[in-house]
Amino acid sequence: MIVAIIPARGGSKRIPGKNVKPFFGKPLLAYPIEAALGTGLFDAVIVSTDDAAIAETARRHGAKAPFVRPAELADDHAPTQPVLDHAVAWLAANEAPVTAYCALYANPFTTAATIERGYDLLRRTPGACVVMGVTDFGYPIQRALRRGPDGRVSYLHPEYALTRSQDLEPAYHDAAQFYWHDLAAIAAAGARGEPVLAHGLVIPRHLCQDIDTPEDWDLAERLYAAFFGAGGDREAGR
Repeated sequence: MIVAIIPARGGSKRIPGKNVKPFFGKPLLAYPIEAALGTGLFDAVIVSTDDAAIAETARRHGAKAPFVRPAELADDHAPTQPVLDHAVAWLAANEAPVTAYCALYANPFTTAATIERGYDLLRRTPGACVVMGVTDFGYPIQRALRRGPDGRVSYLHPEYALTRSQDLEPAYHDAAQFYWHDLAAIAAAGARGEPVLAHGLVIPRHLCQDIDTPEDWDLAERLYAAFFGAGGDREAGR
């Protein structure tokens, strides 16, 4: 089966109650759930959590929270991949084997259309194992500066100091939205001794905002209001 897996632990330190905190009238967690359900791609939308309030919120918005995430996978230092592996293993043992899954973060800018585009790229790219959302940096990273203890700045890469910005290679970063995984392709790559590399689906910069701090939350609200309006249609133009 094909599933969406949304990691959503309790105990967020920088934004207390982040996953259930209202964002334009509904919990932040509701956005990726609704986007996933809107695609029609998934046999189930699963929320992996250790928190009863998050589990109840997930179910109220149409997702499943069929297990309690183990404590060792729910602390501040737990990486995401073991959380996803646990969900896949639980589903294989209790429901059905997973052939592909899309890991989703609690991000209000993730749309059904973007998830669908990611799946299409995964399916039409020979040998693709993983597809993730990326967006471009707003300024050439080759022109990045370092700031010394005395406050003075210098180029991290002085060899590019006189290069025209339009001549520099574009650079991208994780959009913190979704990660499609084809488990058969990943296993085949591993059997061949090949690294599992991701393909990047480019998402417009104005639809990308990671939310890790109160400042991020404030910026996300401003961006969302500017581009969608309060309660606006994220799926316009599908």
